[in-house]
Amino acid sequence: MRTKPLIGVTPLYDNALESVWMIPGYLEALSACGALPVILPFAPADAALMAQECDGLLFTGGNDISPSLYEEEPDPACGELCPRRDELEYALLSEALNRDVPLLGICRGAQFINAALGGSLYQDIPSQMPAAVSHCMKSPYDRHWHKVSLMPDTPLSSLLKTTTLPVNSCHHQGIRELSFQLCPMAYSPDGLVEAFYHSSKTFTWGVQWHPEFLWQKDHDQRMIFQAFVDACSGFGGLGVAGSGTKAKAKRKGSPFLLSL
Repeated sequence: MRTKPLIGVTPLYDNALESVWMIPGYLEALSACGALPVILPFAPADAALMAQECDGLLFTGGNDISPSLYEEEPDPACGELCPRRDELEYALLSEALNRDVPLLGICRGAQFINAALGGSLYQDIPSQMPAAVSHCMKSPYDRHWHKVSLMPDTPLSSLLKTTTLPVNSCHHQGIRELSFQLCPMAYSPDGLVEAFYHSSKTFTWGVQWHPEFLWQKDHDQRMIFQAFVDACSGFGGLGVAGSGTKAKAKRKGSPFLLSL
């Protein structure tokens, strides 16, 4: 039996080079919090197997999401798409929610979860929401850019014990309409949803910022990864490190239907 939760991380993809790549921070943060992260293959036909074998799934940042997912035509300002990622993550999301596999979406990952569950996106915040605060900082990304307000009585505010959180920001798309299946946890000063959760799942969170760049300097950002890893540790019947006990598996198999 594994002593660490196995967490599948969705791959980043370079269309021009036709190559898979990864930002080290995702893997390093998960490892530091006690998980064994693995980069998943582009194999949507095997999504059920991946969801079965993994104790949690992390949906990473990256390319823009195809507007067809939320029934829109591409705006001229919409960025580069990656159909391979959309197909993989759509299949994984369905399996993860059906099995109640813990899931964390970061930036694009959060946007994808929202869109696949019936929400919509701003395809380009600067042109479609001119009054918005600046959401696309320049590197280095391991610094704070703006603050978000945390909603009271939500998992994130309960975890961090605060009402405001400084975050970094590197995105030109954002949540326009939040899916009716999701609950907001944080807003930026211009009213954009910056974090959400699924109230009927063990752990399904999305955050719009990039804790993978901040976790070494900002304890609150590390705590987000730790909460995710802890949920994954309790999911698959693994022994929780240092507790001397075994958590029970929580695969519920609850019905879930994705509609495009």
